[in-house]
Amino acid sequence: MEEAGDVAKVGGGVLEGRYEVGRVLGQGNFAKVHLARDVRTGRSVAMKVVAKEKVIRAGMMEQIKREIAVMKMVSHPNIVELHEVMATRSRIYLAMELVRGGELFARIARAGRLREDAARGYFRQLISAVDFCHGRGVYHRDLKPENLLLDDAGNLKVADFGLSALAAHVRGDGLLHTTCGTPAYVAPEVIGKKGYDGAKADLWSCGVILFVLLAGFLPFHDDNLVAMYKKIHRGDFRCPPWFSSDARRLITRLLDPNPATRITVAKLVDSPWLKKSSSPSVPIRPAAKDAAELFDKNKDKDKDKDREKEKEKEKEEPETLNAFHLISLSEGFDLSRLFEEGREEGRGTMRFATRETASGVISRLEGVAARMGGTARVTRSGAAGVRLEGGQDKGRKGRLTVAAEIFAVAPSVLVVEVKKDAGDALDYRHFCAEELQPALRDIVWGSSDSAAPPTAATV
Repeated sequence: MEEAGDVAKVGGGVLEGRYEVGRVLGQGNFAKVHLARDVRTGRSVAMKVVAKEKVIRAGMMEQIKREIAVMKMVSHPNIVELHEVMATRSRIYLAMELVRGGELFARIARAGRLREDAARGYFRQLISAVDFCHGRGVYHRDLKPENLLLDDAGNLKVADFGLSALAAHVRGDGLLHTTCGTPAYVAPEVIGKKGYDGAKADLWSCGVILFVLLAGFLPFHDDNLVAMYKKIHRGDFRCPPWFSSDARRLITRLLDPNPATRITVAKLVDSPWLKKSSSPSVPIRPAAKDAAELFDKNKDKDKDKDREKEKEKEKEEPETLNAFHLISLSEGFDLSRLFEEGREEGRGTMRFATRETASGVISRLEGVAARMGGTARVTRSGAAGVRLEGGQDKGRKGRLTVAAEIFAVAPSVLVVEVKKDAGDALDYRHFCAEELQPALRDIVWGSSDSAAPPTAATV
């Protein structure tokens, strides 16, 4: 890692005369990702800027170092490439391959499910990347559609090695023991806490991904997390009737709750479903462009027309979510916060369902903003967004800014997502507990079988 002087500008500046750093593409707890350009080659990159102080305070520095070490080890056409790493006294800069096609998750969320030919193309590339990692003693441990990106040509790229492990982390019993991953995709032996083979656990996650590609929904789902874990331990799932017999057999062997009898990569690549192709010369790692084209060609013309109409309405109506979005919004389906010790409190997102109208929710939020201080104001983003800003002199780290988005999940049901956009995390936590939740309590909608009064959940 090269050490640079702490003079680099982030956003609208030039980093050490090498990269022009531009707008923010995304933001997490410890890092921001900027669009950047290598001034030496003209190549566009994704510049991940990690705040050292936050990482050290959360005890995550070893994890960051591990992620960098892993990404340097796994150079593969279907893995996001790490071009360069630099550091200043306060930041770590990772210049990574810019993948413009978005998440595979987004494609599934829009289309519902993929045709088998398209799913096969993506799955081949996934298995190729995973097998490459395993051959180098790298286990991803958080494989899911959100961590699978698509480039301009439709090629799949595995991303986010933040929870990965190396062969060196295996204990004397030959197993890994850290419980991590996303619950809906995690293998039963990982939950069991008795140790697990990283490669076999990754293959289970691949099986869940394949099921999702073909079905458009998860194989193991329950509103109660414990009940979902019981289904995972039993391998209790059903394939939809449109799955081919070969697909059913392969998924059943991937989602075998006994890791000792779960299918291996060697047998997987010889499975009839994976080998099937319109051309016998298609390799195990084909260009996913064909899969993307199949995916697009199989879209119904009427759906295209409907989508155009929906785009015209986007400025006027809240975004509509499908069941796949709801799964991603559920606090029970992302337990990463339980596995990150020292994580700063108050950075979570508050989500709740309501039968109130969008205009009614906005009015409530305006009322909350009015109580935030004399200079507090609300700025709207159409009917689907509200931005609450505190006074300039409020907050330990400057003005607290809270963003709220409103999504329609049914004609009479909305989901409201509230998150901190700027300011101090502790101030945000107090604001949610003392101002926001009391003001919205009577419009929060809970399930009909709930005995307790519904409350908003902060994740």
